[in-house]
This record gives sequence, structure tokens and C-alpha cells, in this order.
Amino acid sequence: MELTPATWRKASRSNESGDACVEVAGVAEVVAVRDSKDPEGPKLILSRSDFRRFADRLKSI
Repeated sequence: MELTPATWRKASRSNESGDACVEVAGVAEVVAVRDSKDPEGPKLILSRSDFRRFADRLKSI
């Protein structure tokens, strides 16, 4: 999947000195997730519905 044109957004709870920074980008029918400290590294690709369930679960814990 081509992610070059993606606009990545850092998680609102991330900061410049944090060790656990994630970024997300909506691309076509999916959402990509990556480690902001390793932008060229692996990406987790989820359907939009799976990402919504994932985010909702994180909010509940």
C-alpha cells in the first residue's frame, strides 16, 4: 500500500519527549498507524471499522 501521500497526525497525548508516540493517517479505506520515532519503519494497517473498535477499546481502559 502506498503511504507516501499520507498526512500523518500525532496522537493528542503524545509529546516531544515521550517514549510512546504514535501517528495515524487515513488512506483510502484504511487507517495506518506508525511509531513517530521510526516513520520509515513498519506500519499497522487497519480497516476504518477495525480502527474505530481499537480506539474505542483503548478509551475504555
